[in-house]
Amino acid sequence: MAVFAHDALKGEHVLVTGATGGIGSETAKVLAGMGASVTLTGRRKHKLKQLTAEIHESTPFAHVYTYAADLGNDEERHELVQSAEKACGPISLLVNNAGISGGGPVEQLEQDDLERVMHVNYTSAVLLTQVVYQSMKQQKKGAIVNVTSLSGLRGTYGGTAYAGSKFAMTGFTHSLALEAIEHGIRVNAVSPGFVDTEMGRASAQKKAERQNRSLSEVVKDSIPSGRMTKPDEVANTIAFLLTDAAANIVGESVKISGGSVLR
Repeated sequence: MAVFAHDALKGEHVLVTGATGGIGSETAKVLAGMGASVTLTGRRKHKLKQLTAEIHESTPFAHVYTYAADLGNDEERHELVQSAEKACGPISLLVNNAGISGGGPVEQLEQDDLERVMHVNYTSAVLLTQVVYQSMKQQKKGAIVNVTSLSGLRGTYGGTAYAGSKFAMTGFTHSLALEAIEHGIRVNAVSPGFVDTEMGRASAQKKAERQNRSLSEVVKDSIPSGRMTKPDEVANTIAFLLTDAAANIVGESVKISGGSVLR
């Protein structure tokens, strides 16, 4: 099949969380361009409106539905799914992309910080997936991609809160993959390193400051490709995993590191 063809995801309904961030917005554009009906969610209504306009500019006939929601709220999670399925039909694809950074060295961590990062990055994603998963099981098909991180595969300095939440998402991915494939539902993860987004640049800058080096020096020395990953590169990987071209890829964590895992 032509993986990125305009009709590669025709007839599918995908829910993208954290849609207003760098990775989320690029993912939404790619999936809409592949023919999927796209539901976008995030907390910032004006950003969702802006993203919808950008999608329609490149894909005029795209079916885009937006719903601002706090995924940490049980009622809003259920309302999001009900509203989306009323507007676009049963959800068959899910991209769990919403997430935040936070934390620091262990001795500086506050319980509230630890719980906030874990709640947004892990607990809320699992609880939303629970709701969507029921619909997928009824359809006996579906695909889920969790956006984790290289920090969910290896620890990082000051990463107890963030890396802990991403390790949890990796474990969730592997565990749900074993349960879901019995129902024709594939679950995988994408695990990028530094991505050229606001959050990614801030994270890389913290590392540079800690080492008393420039950002460009850190990127050049730690990533063999010599650059950060672009958001659309992550989006393309997510899109591939959602298509039938990845039909026997189950429970994987696809690393996008520019070679940094080799160092």
